[in-house]
Amino acid sequence: MTRAVKRGVFIAGTDTGVGKTVIAAALIKALARAGVRVAAMKPVAAGASMTPSGLRNADALALIQAANVAAPYETVNPYCLAAPVSPHIAARDARVVIDIELLRLRFAELARDADCVVVEGAGGWLTPIGAGASMADVAAALALPVVLVVGLRLGCLNHAFLTARALAEHAAGVAGWIGNSIDPAFERASDNIAELERRLQPAAAVVPYASHAPDALELPQAAALTLMGLRL
Repeated sequence: MTRAVKRGVFIAGTDTGVGKTVIAAALIKALARAGVRVAAMKPVAAGASMTPSGLRNADALALIQAANVAAPYETVNPYCLAAPVSPHIAARDARVVIDIELLRLRFAELARDADCVVVEGAGGWLTPIGAGASMADVAAALALPVVLVVGLRLGCLNHAFLTARALAEHAAGVAGWIGNSIDPAFERASDNIAELERRLQPAAAVVPYASHAPDALELPQAAALTLMGLRL
C-alpha cells in the first residue's frame, strides 16, 4: 500500500439523519484494519447527555470508539451542545460562540498523532453554526476533501444534486460519495442510484439497509482506501 494518504476527510451529509456517523465509524475501522493510524473528530455536536465527565454526544463517542488513535473527548468534540436542534440554536441557548480557529487547532492536535483524521460534520453541508457561518466553513478551514453521504430515500436526488452544486465551491474538492440505504421501502432504489452515478460519479460504496448501529457496518476496505488516496 502507498502512504500518499490524505491528512483527512470531512464527512458531510445531504441532510440530517442520513447516517453520517455510521459511515464515518465504518470508514475509520476499515482504515484501521488496513494499518492506518486514524483519529476521529466531531467538531460540533448538538444533542448530548450529562455524564459524570460532563456533556457527551453519542455520535462523538461512537467515533472515539472506532478510532485507533486515542484523544481527549474535548479534543475530538470541542463543542458539545445539549439541545438536539440546529447547532446555531443550540449554541445560542448555551451562550456559546463557535470559534472555527479553535476547531482548526484541535484538528492539528489530532493530526499530529495520526496518519489521517476522519471529521464528521453536523446536519447537512450548509447547516448553520453561528452568525454567517456553516459546516461548509468548518470544512474549508480544515482544508479537507469531502466524502458525501447520500441518504437513499425519496427526495435524495434533489438533496444530493443541490449539495453537489454547493460543494463545487469547496476548494479541497470531493473525495467521493457513499449511498446509505436508510429507507427499506424506498422504491426504484437502483434507478435512483444510477441517476446519482450518472450526474455525480460512481459511488465509492452503497450500504445496505439494516446496518445502522455505528459498530454494525463494515465498509469495503478498497472503498475506504480509495477515498483516502490509498491503494492495496
